[in-house]
Amino acid sequence: MADLEIKNLHVQAGDKQILKGVDLTVRSGEFHALMGPNGSGKSTLANVIMGHPNLEVTEGTVTFDGEDITEAAPDERARAGLFMAFQYPVAIPGVTVTKYLRMVINAHREARGEQPIPLKEFRTTVQEAMELTSVPKEFSTRYLNEGFSGGEKKRMEILQLALQKPALAVLDETDSGLDIDALNVVAAGVNTVAQPSGMGVLIITHYQRILHMVKPEFVHIMFDGRIVKQGGPELVTVLEEKGYGWIREEVAAAA
Repeated sequence: MADLEIKNLHVQAGDKQILKGVDLTVRSGEFHALMGPNGSGKSTLANVIMGHPNLEVTEGTVTFDGEDITEAAPDERARAGLFMAFQYPVAIPGVTVTKYLRMVINAHREARGEQPIPLKEFRTTVQEAMELTSVPKEFSTRYLNEGFSGGEKKRMEILQLALQKPALAVLDETDSGLDIDALNVVAAGVNTVAQPSGMGVLIITHYQRILHMVKPEFVHIMFDGRIVKQGGPELVTVLEEKGYGWIREEVAAAA
């Protein structure tokens, strides 16, 4: 089972301590949501999971599929089956969507000791994934994310998720900046791709609306670099009604 285990994780960027002892386990097939106000450390945790070079782990471990990956390079983590959908996907001028997707698929095939994907199989695979995730065929010839709207960029992230079929996906504020139509497309893509495959999912957000569409089993609330509260979907309803003020009060009272 390709489980992600984070134990007593302390992380700093430069001289600033951001994560202050995070414990979190996401098992295969589980759907987790990580919520919290801006600046609580959610995106830092996502980037640490994927091995961002500008973040230093000063204490604790990140384990995936039974292997300690705390010091592993980002490409090693990706080849091992970790995937991250970014809050702000970057544009790559001059590289078409088709060329990029083929390169990604072949990198994963190489990691498994397989030959590059035949062109006919690649075309069929991409066409099926595009239909599954409602990505128009004309995207194939466009340069990756260049001139894409926010919603189009997020659709591309879900398309990559469908093609790579990772063991575990981290979705960092995939709902950020989306109108309701784009949000529906992204949520439907996540449900269609992740749930039937047994993929573990950690979705990071500070909005509740997407969590009514993808329905996590486990909800974690992060505040000031720590996970301070955990529960089920009922926590989403509480946050809708009360905001994050009560979390601040609970943390202050426990200090």
